[in-house]
Amino acid sequence: MNAYDMEMLHRRAEKGPDCQGWVFGLPPGITPQQWPLDPNNGYPLMHGFTVLLPEDYRAHGPEIVALSFFGTAPDHNDGAPFEIAGLREQVLALPVHPRLHRFQDMLDCEYALILLTQTEFDGPACLPPKPLIETPRPPDWMTMGAAASCVQESSHSVLTPEGSYIVRDLGEIPPPDLGYTRAIRWTPRRSDPNAGVPPRWKSLDGDQGYVSCWHRPEQGGNYSLHDWARDHELSHIGGTMQSEDTSLMFSPYYIEFADHFGGFNFGGRSGQLDFRDMQFDWN
Repeated sequence: MNAYDMEMLHRRAEKGPDCQGWVFGLPPGITPQQWPLDPNNGYPLMHGFTVLLPEDYRAHGPEIVALSFFGTAPDHNDGAPFEIAGLREQVLALPVHPRLHRFQDMLDCEYALILLTQTEFDGPACLPPKPLIETPRPPDWMTMGAAASCVQESSHSVLTPEGSYIVRDLGEIPPPDLGYTRAIRWTPRRSDPNAGVPPRWKSLDGDQGYVSCWHRPEQGGNYSLHDWARDHELSHIGGTMQSEDTSLMFSPYYIEFADHFGGFNFGGRSGQLDFRDMQFDWN
C-alpha cells in the first residue's frame, strides 16, 4: 500500500476520468431521500467532501470506489449541536442509503459516511431534501452553499473575509452557490514508513511497527517533525497520522483531514475517519 497526500486545488472539480473528488458542493449519485439527516434537528447534514479512493484503499471490494462524508454544519455547532427535542427516533427510523454509516463525536454532533459505487460517483449531483421541521435556524449552507457558509463562519474572527484562512485555501471568496466545489487531487507520498500500517502507539498496543512523525528530544526542547514527514499534507489517505490520540485503534484504511477540508468545526484540529472499520474522531 501507498499513502496519499490530498490537496484542495484552486479550481472547481470537473467530472471525468481524471476526477479524484471534490470538497464542498453536493454529493453524487444518491437521491434526496438517501441524504443523511441530522438526528438532532432533522436538517440535512452538510456535505463536506467526496473522494475517489485509490485502488489499494478499496477495502470493501472493487465495486466500492469512493465515499461521501457529511457532518454538522458549523453554524449548528457552537460547542453543542442545535437540537430539537423528540426528532432523533423519527430521523433514525427513516429509510436510508444501503451503505450509510453514522458517527457521533464527543459533543454529540453528527456525521455520516456513504460508500459509493463507480456509477454513483459518476452520477449527477443530489440536491438536499427539505428538513423534517422548518425552524428559524436553518443551516446557512442550504441557502448559500457549504463553502460560502464556512467562510461566513470563519470571518467572525477576522476583519474581512479575505483574512479568513478558508478563503486562502479556496483561492477566492466563494459565491453563494450550492454546487460550488474545489477539486481534490491525491498523490502518493514520496516517503512514508507507515503506509499500510495501522496507527498504533507503544503505550497502548505494543510495537506494531508504526513510527511517529514527531521527533521527541531527550532533554527538553520542542517536538518537531522528522525530516521524512516535513512535506506531508495534513489531509491524506492512510500512512502517518499527525494526530497522536493514543485512544484510536484505527485500521490502515483511514483518512485524516483538516477541518477546512469540508468546513467542519473541529476547533482548528483534524478529523480522522476509518472507512473500513467505521470509526470517526477529531482531535
